[in-house]
Amino acid sequence: QWFVKMKPLAGPAMEAVTSGKTKFVPERFSKTYIQWLENIHDWCISRQLWWGHRIPVWYCDDCGEVSASRTDLTKCPKCGSEHIHQDPDVLDTWFSSALWPFSTMGWPEQTPVLKQWYPTSTMVTGYDIIFFWVARMMFMSMEFMHEIPFKYVFIHGLVRDSQGRKMSKSLGNGIDPLEVIEKYGADALRFTLVTGNTPGNDMRFYYERVEGNRNFANKLWNATKFTLMNLDDYDKDFVPSKDQLTLADKWILDRLAYTEDYVSNNLDKFELGEAADSIYNFAWNYFCDWYIETAKARLYGEHNDDRKVTQYVLVYTLTRMLALLHPFMPFITEHLWQHLPHEGETLARAPWPKADENLRFPVESEQFDRIMDAIKAIRNMRAEANVAPNKQCHIQNVVLRDDLKKCLEENKEYFEKLAHVETMDILPADADKPENALTAVVTGMEIYLELKGLIDTAKEKERIEKSKASLEKEIARTSGKLNNKGFLAKAPEDVVKKEQDKLAEFEEKMKSLNERLAFLENL
Repeated sequence: QWFVKMKPLAGPAMEAVTSGKTKFVPERFSKTYIQWLENIHDWCISRQLWWGHRIPVWYCDDCGEVSASRTDLTKCPKCGSEHIHQDPDVLDTWFSSALWPFSTMGWPEQTPVLKQWYPTSTMVTGYDIIFFWVARMMFMSMEFMHEIPFKYVFIHGLVRDSQGRKMSKSLGNGIDPLEVIEKYGADALRFTLVTGNTPGNDMRFYYERVEGNRNFANKLWNATKFTLMNLDDYDKDFVPSKDQLTLADKWILDRLAYTEDYVSNNLDKFELGEAADSIYNFAWNYFCDWYIETAKARLYGEHNDDRKVTQYVLVYTLTRMLALLHPFMPFITEHLWQHLPHEGETLARAPWPKADENLRFPVESEQFDRIMDAIKAIRNMRAEANVAPNKQCHIQNVVLRDDLKKCLEENKEYFEKLAHVETMDILPADADKPENALTAVVTGMEIYLELKGLIDTAKEKERIEKSKASLEKEIARTSGKLNNKGFLAKAPEDVVKKEQDKLAEFEEKMKSLNERLAFLENL
């Protein structure tokens, strides 16, 4: 066997990390690296395999000379005999891999590519091969290049199955990525693998998450389709003034600037999952669920400046959002970006979005957040009262902040369009509280949903009585079981506990129905 003496090589490789020239992310993995190098043994590099790089050693059959050479030998350097043969062993796979940072770029020649790209910036790998590969690349590079091979070693975890087991042939729990891509798309798989985990930690693979991210891709597709459908008269040279921007415009632009900063900062810290999650939240919860809804009324009106402003904000926000998402979902983002108004040939070469400080509106953004909270509260109260989705309602707001009071007075249309509010009265903080109304408290205001005339009390009472009758049967059946001594004696403890929980749930529902009936009696 052939060995490499490791003590002289381990020292410089350790110093590169202890001095901070090369950093591990997360930092805790540097301990794994240091411990292995501190306790290193000489490395057996010869393998008895059918394939690989042959050991560059020749044996003379006549004089017994053993010769190592960088070029293939045809005769013995000592006696000149041509009766020589090469060692049949091959190099350990990791010996060849250890040369990767520089051997792939023309080394030992000082090629332009090697000069430009060595050392590289970041090495991304799993924690299970820190000592197999990372450490060996380090000491090979320090020996032959006299310089670190990379500035950062970014360690990710392993992808395990849904039960937390390592994927293996013996368990038969491996997942073929090509099959997943065929069913859900490459972008959905990529986004699943980058979200929901933190650097260095393992993640479990769930098909439900891949399906959810496929739905996210569909959401992006539909948002872009909506935008494109409303760009028939788009003016690429139009840029609105701040005075022309509505509250919703300022809110989404401020949110975009915040997201651009947040994503860039987290990428710099190698928090890829956190960066991707923030884009997902912005795209789905802010842009698609809220801003597009506010934009519809402005786009479907006559062709005026407000329509042009909305078109500008839609295109500006969507193209920059796709750019942020591009490293994670490159295929769909490139495709959609190509169909939108843009500059340049490809999104992959477009400038990385940086927050525009002129488009930060923290005050207006916070005010719109409060309006969103209020609209969500109204929607919840409507659902609780079983109000038909399209039925107009009457709202009374007790506003506890002067700036918010002025904001609500100027932006009642959001309540009209997004919560089906017909009238909204804004009351002073010391006003008498309305009777026969559902109440919700959110930051800065109290909201009262008037129920008189909003629901058909007779019909609602009939519905509740039917629910009560059905529930009484379930309570009787479950109580009968739990009062049956034979059942209690024979049934396992967990089954009895399940029935007890069901009875408690049924009784809680009955209490809610009775309270609802009493409330309707007083309307």
